[in-house]
Amino acid sequence: MSTDRTRPVGRRDRSRPGTVPAQRPRRPLRPHQWFAERLLAVLSGQRPVHWMLGHTIGEAYDQLAELAPDAPLGAGCRRPVVRTCHGSQPATGVVEAFASIAAGEQVRAMAFRLEQGPDLRWRCAAIDLGGERLPAVR
Repeated sequence: MSTDRTRPVGRRDRSRPGTVPAQRPRRPLRPHQWFAERLLAVLSGQRPVHWMLGHTIGEAYDQLAELAPDAPLGAGCRRPVVRTCHGSQPATGVVEAFASIAAGEQVRAMAFRLEQGPDLRWRCAAIDLGGERLPAVR
């Protein structure tokens, strides 16, 4: 009989039931990766446009408000995902990024510009989908 009273009789391994093996910690998302996920959630209809209210400046919120009802990155029954997201920093406090969005067989492009404010928070300043400039609200 086992001397360890926490294990069932006959059990020889030392692991506890329900324990999860250690995983590598995930690296925090960079600002452009974080924004790509948030923009996708709004443009696919998963989140309301006001979810981005404090994270946009200038025309970007107006663009989102105009586009969100049509869910241009939604793809019916398949949930879209960010396949890749890359960014470059053309100037201090500015990131220009692009992402490829996949939903089943369909792949779309999304580009956006982030600007860092005096409070050091990043905000989306412009959005482009599929290479066309989105119209601003009149």
